[in-house]
Amino acid sequence: MIKSEYFIRAAQEKGFGLYTGVPCSYLKSFINTVIDSDHLRYVGAANEGDAVAIACGAELAGVPSVVMFQNSGFGNAVNPLTSLTHTFKIPILVIVTWRGQPGGAPDEPQHQLMGAITPQLLDLIQVPWEPFPTEIDQVEPTLDRAVAHMRQHQTPYALVMQKGSVESCPLSSQLTMKPLSITPADALPLQQEPSFTRRDMLQAIQGATGPEDILLATTGYTGRELYAIQDQANQLYMVGSMGCISSLGLGMALAQPHRRVIVVDGDGAALMRLGALATVGYERPPNLRHILLDNQRHESTGGQSTVSASIDFGAIAKACGYEQVALATTPEEVKALTQDPCEQLMFIHAKIKPGIPDKLPRPHITPLEVAQRLRQFIEAR
Repeated sequence: MIKSEYFIRAAQEKGFGLYTGVPCSYLKSFINTVIDSDHLRYVGAANEGDAVAIACGAELAGVPSVVMFQNSGFGNAVNPLTSLTHTFKIPILVIVTWRGQPGGAPDEPQHQLMGAITPQLLDLIQVPWEPFPTEIDQVEPTLDRAVAHMRQHQTPYALVMQKGSVESCPLSSQLTMKPLSITPADALPLQQEPSFTRRDMLQAIQGATGPEDILLATTGYTGRELYAIQDQANQLYMVGSMGCISSLGLGMALAQPHRRVIVVDGDGAALMRLGALATVGYERPPNLRHILLDNQRHESTGGQSTVSASIDFGAIAKACGYEQVALATTPEEVKALTQDPCEQLMFIHAKIKPGIPDKLPRPHITPLEVAQRLRQFIEAR
């Protein structure tokens, strides 16, 4: 058993600056130590997959990151661990607890199967792992192996934490409560039937993006259309990891607080991980613009309807803590809102017509090349 501060201090010396995750009783003292630190950032995520995406965003933006979660929630993290970290080659350190460990302490029935397969699941998704260190003299060598793998292969490395690995540590600081300023939903203007396409809105957004800004496009046709309009070094086109773009943007915005991060989301993707809005709204990075292009379709995967016609995205964003919420009906309005110099977290909801341009190309640049180019863009400015 070790003190959590031993591991965290050693990790900090190796550059790890942001921690994110979903709590587990095994991780309690570990998370408490990070929260109490004046030099580290902890972001509590709505689910394990969002945590992976947040860590990836911070790492892409230059801050090595750690993601922590209970193994019973491992399934939520499998998608971004296979289609985000693997595809874009983003190395993050994963700490996963081993509830239900065979031969270990008795545990709840829901941990039985996952406890039996946790190591094999890491092997299956090609994430190398080793036990979380339980002795002081193990900490440095363990981190050295993890960092060496991450630098060489640019992929995650996992530490599996067994019960009793870390000494108990109470939380000294208190969670900061951020008051809401909610505009009643019926005070928001009603939108007209959409008259503009995804391409119209993307052209406006791209035209409003400054030379220092980062522009992130969600999975599917949004990224492909943005690429077709004009491929640029400050752009990232998400593949896989459906619904993770706002969490990726959050991590980047926290890691690059002096640079604007513009996230272009879709209604189907946003609905898939709607809890991410709560995390973004709590953190409230003033340099983040979250733009939702809503055509009420899963257009990239067959054109089936989403349920967005029956909900108010703006009201949800406002209730989650977004300080500025706007509805836009024209490209000019989207452009003006994107360029707005206000230093507050903003959500822009723009309904668009369904439709796909003829002969829409797929990017000729690979996801790995996109990630490498974006890193270079950030480092050069």
